[in-house]
Amino acid sequence: MDSQVNDAPAKSARATYQDVLDTPPHMVAEIVAGALHTHPIPAPRHALARSLMGAQLIGFFGHGPDGPNRWWIVFGPELHLGEDILVPDIAGWQCETMPDFPEAAWFDIAPDWACEVLSPSTRQFDQGVKRDLYAREGISHLWFLDPIAKTLEAFALREGQWVLLATLIDDAAVSLPPFDAISFPLDGLWPETSGRDSTSND
Repeated sequence: MDSQVNDAPAKSARATYQDVLDTPPHMVAEIVAGALHTHPIPAPRHALARSLMGAQLIGFFGHGPDGPNRWWIVFGPELHLGEDILVPDIAGWQCETMPDFPEAAWFDIAPDWACEVLSPSTRQFDQGVKRDLYAREGISHLWFLDPIAKTLEAFALREGQWVLLATLIDDAAVSLPPFDAISFPLDGLWPETSGRDSTSND
């Protein structure tokens, strides 16, 4: 069972990158406004949904500058955005945004798209503070994938505000910006139906 996000600073002083490095390996660590936030790594259902979502997108988009669609798509990248450190479940950069893949252990360029896989331990943080920071950094597209409710919400950033593009449920076709060149069924991301071959690039 997921524990709750630790929303209090681990120390009275502002958290540093060393606090992130010192976090136990079974936890994900992020820093927002000088406070260290930790939460468990994804539970199996959430990890599977993330993996299957990434597989759908990487297969068509995620081949870097040598691929036909010129995206970098990465699981759990560590983003250093000003003094804040965020770790989205999946993120994607168009190669025009990030022509060269970094050699460092983190990314200091904001992605063009981020996807958070919601869980009881992360929902409030992901849909609150983290979403606001994504808007501050000008990330164009944000998805919230919920393996418990079996839904997907897609947002676009317009004039600094998030606009809901769609809420998908059941077996709805996932064909949403910035990845609307492909289509795949939402219910293919859950364990009950993940074994079927139902991807379409039409």
